[in-house]
Amino acid sequence: MRIEETKFFQEYIDMAMHGDEMGWHERNGGNFTYWLKEEEVDVVRDQLHPGNWLPIGTEVPKLQNEYFLISGTGQFFHNMRRDPMHTCGIIQVDPTGTQYRICWGLLDGGRPTSELPTHLMNMAVRAVHTNDRNRVIYHCHCPNVIAMTFLLEPDADLFSKELWESMTECPIIFPEGVGVVRWMVPGGREIAEATAACMERYNAVIWCHHGIFCSGPDFDTTFGLMHTIEKSAEIWIKIHSCADHKRQTITRQDFIRLADAFHVTLNPDVLKRCV
Repeated sequence: MRIEETKFFQEYIDMAMHGDEMGWHERNGGNFTYWLKEEEVDVVRDQLHPGNWLPIGTEVPKLQNEYFLISGTGQFFHNMRRDPMHTCGIIQVDPTGTQYRICWGLLDGGRPTSELPTHLMNMAVRAVHTNDRNRVIYHCHCPNVIAMTFLLEPDADLFSKELWESMTECPIIFPEGVGVVRWMVPGGREIAEATAACMERYNAVIWCHHGIFCSGPDFDTTFGLMHTIEKSAEIWIKIHSCADHKRQTITRQDFIRLADAFHVTLNPDVLKRCV
């Protein structure tokens, strides 16, 4: 079976196109990584042709020898379906966790996203905390979340509280809350380490004035988390465009009742912020 015909590849492209249709990937904005399962690698192994080893820019020993489907730097998401071999590729991490090599795609001198260190560091962190169940890392530029970062202090508990209060579904979808990283230059080790520190606790991290970084076990769950956060942020922006304060909201006791009904454990630090 050709790589482009596999289920994992088709789901990857579908999610990329969905995000592009939402308006989250202007020009070449955003990036996206999927960690292939062993049986998926076996199906396509005859099509993998490893190139030279290149530095990752960080260390991810947890991911040694593993394979990843990843978007290319400078590539436009809206081109992925019609030209996958230029816009994305499959890479492998070396036995030391410090280098990678391109095994498929990223033709004509293409390279993985400039956020490669952040993607792999955070994939490794979430793998430890989920017993290797988390397989997807997704970064995009959600406009309403970005707008929120200009209006609130970069405080994880505060952002989590405001998002929870804006839409009932939120504490069910992300009961741990969301992390927040102050503005940093993207693509380097500094932002990778700051995000990884947040990913010790959260599945989603907001990058101030930039976007969101999400992780999940599969494509639907990861995209659903991103979509839920952005929709809640849109509601928050609308509320604060109409009034200078909320006249009523979901209370702490309401959240406790909600958590009991849906069998989720809410972040107690966020809950303390609620009225």
